[in-house]
Amino acid sequence: MKRPDVFDYFAPGRVNLIGEHIDYCGGYVLPFAINLGTYLSIKPNGGSCYMFATDNYEPHEVKVDVNNLTPLQKGLWVNYPLGIIALFAEKGFRLPACDFYYYGNLPSGAGLSSSASVELVTAVALNDLLHSGMDLLDLVKMAKDCENNFVGVNCGIMDQFAVGFGKKNNSILLNCNTLDYSYADFNLGDNVVVVVNTNKVRKLTDSKYNERFNQCLELKKIIGGVREIDCLCDLKSEEIGEYRTLINDDVLFRRLRHVVSENERVFKTYHALKDNNLQ
Repeated sequence: MKRPDVFDYFAPGRVNLIGEHIDYCGGYVLPFAINLGTYLSIKPNGGSCYMFATDNYEPHEVKVDVNNLTPLQKGLWVNYPLGIIALFAEKGFRLPACDFYYYGNLPSGAGLSSSASVELVTAVALNDLLHSGMDLLDLVKMAKDCENNFVGVNCGIMDQFAVGFGKKNNSILLNCNTLDYSYADFNLGDNVVVVVNTNKVRKLTDSKYNERFNQCLELKKIIGGVREIDCLCDLKSEEIGEYRTLINDDVLFRRLRHVVSENERVFKTYHALKDNNLQ
C-alpha cells in the first residue's frame, strides 16, 4: 500500500570472501553483497528534530536537533545516519526535519557490514530526496568518510563499496587503492556459501581494528624509509624477508606477512572463480 509522503529505500549487507585487513593497505579484496540488508522509511515531520527509530539497535528511539550535526555518544548507532546527514549539509544540502525508521534482517555486529548498510541506505535516500545529483561512487566515498571522520573507525572502502556496487550472483574484485573493479560470476552450482551468525558481537568501534590499522601505517613508514611504496600491498611475498632486520617487532612482521600474502591469495581465488574451480 502506498503511503503518502513516506519514502522507502534498501541497502544490502556484504560478505568478504577473501582479502582480510587488505582494504586499508591498498590491496585487492573479493566481497559480494547478500540479500539480507537494511530498509529505511523516511518522512518529513515539519518539526525541528530528526527522529530516528529502529527495532534493530539500542536505543530504539533517538531525537536530534536539526542544528546539532555533531557525533553523539561513541558507539551509538545513530552516528551512522547522522554523519551522512552532516556530510550532505557540508555540501550545501540541508535536510529538513524528518522521521527515520530503520529495519531489516541484517544482524548487528555479525561482520556483515550493518554499519555500511545503514550509511548507504541513508546516503541513497538523501541523494534522492535532496536531488543532489551524486553518483554511486560519490555516495560510497561519502559513507567511508562518515565512518572514518564522524564515527571514528579507520576502515578502508571495501564495506561501503561492496554494499553500493554489489551485483546479483557476482563477487567484486576491487583494487582498494585505485578503486578499479571487475565482477566475477559467483556460480555455485549445487554448492552454497554458509554465513553463520555465531552471536559473537563484533563492533569495529570497540575492536582492535584501529590498532591493526595503526600497525600497518607504522609498517608503511618503516618500509617507506628505504623504498618508495604507495601501499603495503605493492610488495610481494618473496620481498618481505628483505625488511626483517628493519622490523624488530614480531607482531608487526606477522602483520606485514599476512597483508602481502593475503593480497596474493585474493588473486588466486578470483581466477579460480573465473575458471569455475570452486574446489
